[in-house]
Amino acid sequence: MKGFVDMELDTRHEEIRVTVNEFHKRHPEVWDLFVRFTLEMIGRGFSKYSSKAIFERIRWEKDAGGDGKTQFKLNNNYTAFYARRFMRMYPRHLGFFRTREQTSKGLPAMNFPELTPDHFF
Repeated sequence: MKGFVDMELDTRHEEIRVTVNEFHKRHPEVWDLFVRFTLEMIGRGFSKYSSKAIFERIRWEKDAGGDGKTQFKLNNNYTAFYARRFMRMYPRHLGFFRTREQTSKGLPAMNFPELTPDHFF
């Protein structure tokens, strides 16, 4: 993974967007599960739901994403991006996930590598 450390990015939001897009390309199964579990909740009658809960279900039920040792299986920073992507791809469900202003858009780029589990042990 090239990572954003090697790129000229202006905001923290751009850095996160780059890493989530790279993750998305390497792990399309996560997107498939996100869509499947979200549509399941819609089918069960929910008009609003938590994208964080969808991520936790993916973590619980599937071995998807990184290996958990050198890379997080699902980085919490990606949750909002997956929720927004879902609502762009399925516009009839716009508003299913509550979103907030992405404050990372106003923050300068940090130019740090993405954190891994090794940073926390």
